[in-house]
Amino acid sequence: MLKEKLDIFIKNNLVAVQNSYCEEEQMIIPKRKSINTNLYKEKNSFDINNFINNNKDNNQFTNLLFKFIDRNNLKDSDVYNKAGIDRRLFSKIRSNEQYHPKKETVIALGLSLNLSIDEMEQLLSSASYSLPKNNIFDLIIRFCVLEGIYDILEVNTLLSEYNCQLLGNY
Repeated sequence: MLKEKLDIFIKNNLVAVQNSYCEEEQMIIPKRKSINTNLYKEKNSFDINNFINNNKDNNQFTNLLFKFIDRNNLKDSDVYNKAGIDRRLFSKIRSNEQYHPKKETVIALGLSLNLSIDEMEQLLSSASYSLPKNNIFDLIIRFCVLEGIYDILEVNTLLSEYNCQLLGNY
């Protein structure tokens, strides 16, 4: 029953562009535009380092993750165990400001926190990811969050039905 519901959800929400999160999909790579470096140098009237330093959000993902953990009154061990990630990886996320987790790790953490779809998208965005509607993997995650399916094993069962990458250390 759940598989049929997921099939309908994917059929109604999948957009035309595909990417390679699942084996069944084919990658479409748009052509890159060439850059006229002379034009760039002429128009480049600012210092790129200053721009980056003034516009980057340091540790936004980590701050948001621990805000959600604190809001739910959870212990770190509850979160990383439910997410199926290693304690050392979780410690790296907590202590290393430069660490950038994989998308699957962010999703597993979001599921372990029972985040709403808006909160999940906010957490993913804080780590420079999203849940676009152009591939099966992301649609399955979106479906699970919308349906309140937060158990990693159950989510992985649905992901494996479509030959997608699994979450956590399962």
